[in-house]
Amino acid sequence: MATYSHSRVSTYENCPYKYKLQYIDRKKPEIPTTIEAFMGDMVHQTLEFLYKNKKFKKRVAKNILIKFYRDSWAKNYSDDILIVKAEKENVGADNYRKMGEKFISDYYDRMKPFEQMTILGLETQDRMTLPDGNQWHIRIDKLGCDNKGNYYVCDYKTNARMKDQEEADSDRQLALYSVWVKDKFKDAKSVKLIWHMLAFNKDAISERTDEQLKKLQQEIIDRIKEIENAKEFPTNVTNLCDYCGFKSECPSFKHQAELEKIEDVKKFKEDEGVKLVDEFSEVKTKLSELKKAEEEFKVNLIQYAKQFDIDVVYGSNKKCSVKEFDKIVMPEDREKFIELIKKKGLWDDLSMVCYPRLNSKVIKGDIDKEISKMLDIVKDFRLSLSKRKGEGEE
Repeated sequence: MATYSHSRVSTYENCPYKYKLQYIDRKKPEIPTTIEAFMGDMVHQTLEFLYKNKKFKKRVAKNILIKFYRDSWAKNYSDDILIVKAEKENVGADNYRKMGEKFISDYYDRMKPFEQMTILGLETQDRMTLPDGNQWHIRIDKLGCDNKGNYYVCDYKTNARMKDQEEADSDRQLALYSVWVKDKFKDAKSVKLIWHMLAFNKDAISERTDEQLKKLQQEIIDRIKEIENAKEFPTNVTNLCDYCGFKSECPSFKHQAELEKIEDVKKFKEDEGVKLVDEFSEVKTKLSELKKAEEEFKVNLIQYAKQFDIDVVYGSNKKCSVKEFDKIVMPEDREKFIELIKKKGLWDDLSMVCYPRLNSKVIKGDIDKEISKMLDIVKDFRLSLSKRKGEGEE
């Protein structure tokens, strides 16, 4: 049996390939951390310092707390920390340091004198056994209770986006921690899940029923089975890739990482991959232009054929047939249409709504009237190019 965590399972869900590198191959990322993660860590350490002192009845003034944060930043910051927005938005490390400082200051002013709950644990570390025997890693930023049997699982978030109620009610990380709390503290009448959204100086709060927690555990067990049975670990390119420390090993970014090392423009353009993509792009552009020109010629030929009441237009050595035919237009509500086809017992005959077969049946009137009413029939033209008589067919 293995030990899983919210971050481990989320890694697989976000990118199976990164999961393979990190948890199966045990590779170390080339980039130690991102500025967002570093700032979050410094904020966590500072608030832990605050509550540890509070536990021993030691008052920490706000200026002392801010000094602790600044000193921690200076001591731990390094130039190899990734700042994605440095070039994109001209945001540097000092901007993040000031953001974190404001988060702490706002939190301090809102929560003092910090008597909301009795603190039971800070950065709590433990493991919980899931029903399938696997272990689940427990790490709670702040665990507390009151004298009424209410327990509080608190998490500090430095996200730039506020967590709404729907997200809070579907979040699995703190919800699973509440399973551990209920097992550990038998007097717990309720377990409140609290996200301190520091960027907004607000809290998001949720609570789960025993039935919801049982369902959640089964979902986690099913996901773990999927992970353990996985044979392929494909990449999944998203915005999160900008913050990944494995880009130079990722098939989706490996070539980009190699190109970024080339400083000479001439050598860059001589790269075989660059040349192939550039040439392919040029061909696709030409094809697109030709396709557009083809459509324009079709429109002009149809108009010409209509004007002179003909259905074959002759050129120097080829001719173009312009035949009008009836074509059905599929309804916008395709799901409703498909359900109706199944209801009428025609699904097998029109397997996966084969358009040519469906078109033929509707035009011939050889289909249920209720289905036919959902469709429109419009006039369209079919153009085919061939050589003129005596020159052979193309």
